Amino acid sequence: MEQTIDLSIGVIDKLKQLVKEIGSMQRQNLGRTNLAVAQKSTSIDLVTEIDKKSEEQIIAFLQDHYPAHSFLAEESGETGGDSDYLWIIDPLDGTTNYAQGLPIFTISIALNYQGKPVLGMVYAPVLDELYYAVKGQGAFLNDQPIHVSDKTQLIDSVLATGFPYDVASHKANNTNHFNNLLLKTRAVRRFGSAAYDLACAACGRFDGYWELNLSPWDAAAGMLLVEEAGGMVLSFRDDRKVSIIAGNKAIVNEIWMEIKQLEDEDNNI
Repeated sequence: MEQTIDLSIGVIDKLKQLVKEIGSMQRQNLGRTNLAVAQKSTSIDLVTEIDKKSEEQIIAFLQDHYPAHSFLAEESGETGGDSDYLWIIDPLDGTTNYAQGLPIFTISIALNYQGKPVLGMVYAPVLDELYYAVKGQGAFLNDQPIHVSDKTQLIDSVLATGFPYDVASHKANNTNHFNNLLLKTRAVRRFGSAAYDLACAACGRFDGYWELNLSPWDAAAGMLLVEEAGGMVLSFRDDRKVSIIAGNKAIVNEIWMEIKQLEDEDNNI
């Protein structure tokens, strides 16, 4: 019989301890000149020895506590049995930043039950910011409740985005939307960690966020954070993996109208 999981404070506390331990290891290795770095799908899609070590430790911990559950992780793919529970893991989101010694990177862990998100946690080790959300129970930053921005106009908004790893070879690479929205907002930021961008949208630091061609592990935890913080997540472009807009309803709709207009124009050429 499959082990069920009670999303009580005890589970949250265990995950908090896990990500803080791994985050400490990541901080200690940040800036190492002898860090082993390799390329994956493209020359800008990187993996370090710390990504791999972090993922091994996360999966070992979860397998020890939930041996019948399934796992989807960035470096090792799908593992485990056929379970209603799926842990979705990005051990180090922001690898390029990490390899450069930049301090913006996160650990992202989400749990789906029967295909639906029920728990999400994002930890930024250098900033010591720990975000988590449980379905129906709200979203929190360092145990304090958070909420999305209440702005309604793009011109007053600060947005975040990123670019896909195939930015140099695929037409749908977000540069057109970036150029357009840059002129219609207060600012657009590009931090290099989708999980952190979504966490910042959940707590209102960013008024909105959009990105194309993410992988599930990039966004699973952050999407639940935004939704539990009173926001919404809108999916678009089914042909580009996980392509989403996130924030409060008003700003999400404003961003979507701008994206849709450009994509309609491109399709009519």
